[in-house]
Amino acid sequence: MERRKFNSGKSNKNEHSHYHSNEKKEQHKRFRKDKEENDKHFKTDSKPLKKNRYKNEERNIDDSSKSFSKYKKDKPVHKPYKKEESDDSNEHRDRKKDRPFSKQKPTFSKGKPKYNKTAAKKDNSIRLNRYLANAGICSRREADEYIKAGLVKVNGVVVTELGTKVQPTDEIKFNNEAIKIENKVYILLNKPKDYVTTTADERGRRTVMELIRGACREKVFPVGRLDRNTTGVLLFTNDGDLAAKLTHPKFSKKKIYHVFLDKKLKKEDMDKLVEGINDGDDFLRADVVSFVDPTDKTQVGVEIHTGQNRVIRRMFEALDYKVVKLDRVYFAGLTKKSLPRGRWRFLTPTEINMLKMGAFE
Repeated sequence: MERRKFNSGKSNKNEHSHYHSNEKKEQHKRFRKDKEENDKHFKTDSKPLKKNRYKNEERNIDDSSKSFSKYKKDKPVHKPYKKEESDDSNEHRDRKKDRPFSKQKPTFSKGKPKYNKTAAKKDNSIRLNRYLANAGICSRREADEYIKAGLVKVNGVVVTELGTKVQPTDEIKFNNEAIKIENKVYILLNKPKDYVTTTADERGRRTVMELIRGACREKVFPVGRLDRNTTGVLLFTNDGDLAAKLTHPKFSKKKIYHVFLDKKLKKEDMDKLVEGINDGDDFLRADVVSFVDPTDKTQVGVEIHTGQNRVIRRMFEALDYKVVKLDRVYFAGLTKKSLPRGRWRFLTPTEINMLKMGAFE
């Protein structure tokens, strides 16, 4: 039985024609014809000229180095621009500046001007009294008195004028002895009774310098004063600048005293101490007054910021009280905590930095 092939309407891939229309066949024929003509021209030795289809220009197409130049467009050659030099010097000026109403952008400098190290030399000179204080000889006030007395020489010349400045390289003598800047030392002492707060006593009494003997090689001096019978916190140093800040009245460093009285303190007398009293010589006033022990009204805590001489004893004597015992427990942030009576210790770096920054009252 003869089988019939089913025609689904789809043409076989092998039998499918590459050209779908007569127009594409004609296009292919034209392409092949043009290609054959080009091949003929390449084989010949002559150099025929042929018009470009894209431009009305005649070019040589037989050059082997430019075999495909027919299909490329020649780019125009541009010569570099050279401005003609002119003898007129005004031609180069900014013409916008000559316009009376031209808008010119303002110029601003960013940040602060740079510091030129070579332009300005650093001045290392300091005052003579400060130099003596930094050397641990004395305080600035005492240095001024020594300068007036003619005890200080600078480079072999006696200087009596206050405010004189010296250089670190200058040779300075005090009492005909050369002075050298020493390392800064800070010592805290819990002062006992019967010791005078001075470096030397004319009467031969015991001084606080005996209590710190051998503590350091540098020459230190006490900062401030405590009475012979007053105990408590006392600072020693050879830093004259710091000593001036701690003792000068304008800095008003806080001091707290533990006062033992011969009798109970009355409430009205406590108010008088805070309001201020006059003992005949000065006006004396305490910042804070309170009882240390509520059951014992003979023990009083007094806070002051002044540096008047014997101010605590004078205030209570003006109110007919006698101070039996006086102990300073606080001075400019320093306390006698864990420091027995008559013993000393060096300040810690933290305490030194806090004192220099003035962090404490």
